[in-house]
Amino acid sequence: MAERRWTVLVVPHGSGASRAVEISQGVVKAFLGMGAVLVLGFGLLSVATLSRGVMVSAASRLAGENTRLADELALMERRLGTLSDTVEALTRRDEELRLLAGLPRTDPAVLEAGIGGPSGAWAERDSLVETGETGRRAVEARRDLDALIRRANLLAASIAEAGDSLEHHTARLAATPSIMPTPGFFSSPFARARIHPIFHEARPHEGIDVSAYRGTPIVAPASGVVVQVNQQPGYGQVVAIDHGMGIVTKYAHCEKVLVRRGQRVKRGDQIATVGSTGITTGPHLHYEVWKNGRAEDPKRYIFAESIVD
Repeated sequence: MAERRWTVLVVPHGSGASRAVEISQGVVKAFLGMGAVLVLGFGLLSVATLSRGVMVSAASRLAGENTRLADELALMERRLGTLSDTVEALTRRDEELRLLAGLPRTDPAVLEAGIGGPSGAWAERDSLVETGETGRRAVEARRDLDALIRRANLLAASIAEAGDSLEHHTARLAATPSIMPTPGFFSSPFARARIHPIFHEARPHEGIDVSAYRGTPIVAPASGVVVQVNQQPGYGQVVAIDHGMGIVTKYAHCEKVLVRRGQRVKRGDQIATVGSTGITTGPHLHYEVWKNGRAEDPKRYIFAESIVD
């Protein structure tokens, strides 16, 4: 079968002879093939150029993000340094508080639990390390933050324990009689048995006698609540104060009582005046200290250096 052929007539716009060009089917196919190749090549070049532009843009964006992340990481590292200094200051304060509270120093081995530790057991740790210097710094920052959190939790528990102990210690000191309830001189000591000055027979003397002028102020030697204000045979007018912690003090032979039952008093508050009510040989204060239901020598509760509130 003969190849198809086409004749193309070329007519110029100006003067000149027309020309006839004969084109075979093979030539047409060749031109069409070359055109297709050119179009495809141009398309591929355009796609490659566009892809490269997108990649450059993405790389630029990632570079910018990495720079910002590096800046944020540097800021976090500086803040971690400040936080570490704060935790160290809290550690020193914790030692002081535990000393004041009478507690043993926290075992250094326990504190070590808040210092070291692994660099992270979380899934993304290895992938972060593989990203390079920034990833390694991120891992170290997280490790340091975890360590500071553990140590801060230990310190919080320790400081709370010291606070509770100090509160109890302060309450115990406030409830402990520590001063002479009235000025004067000792005229009769505490004794399990003594010869009574009036009845002339051996009887226990469950307190001390402090001789003083009539009307001399009697003060509370510690904080507490007044639990007794009444007349008692032999003791005359009596005041008793419950200081808590199992400690009760008693004041006998008072001339005038200045408090009422249920009233709360503090160390140094005046509660009565010295008198000679009841069975006495003269004005004086009979002072007793009871602890857990047992009489104790009040001189044990008169300190050379007074506890003050």
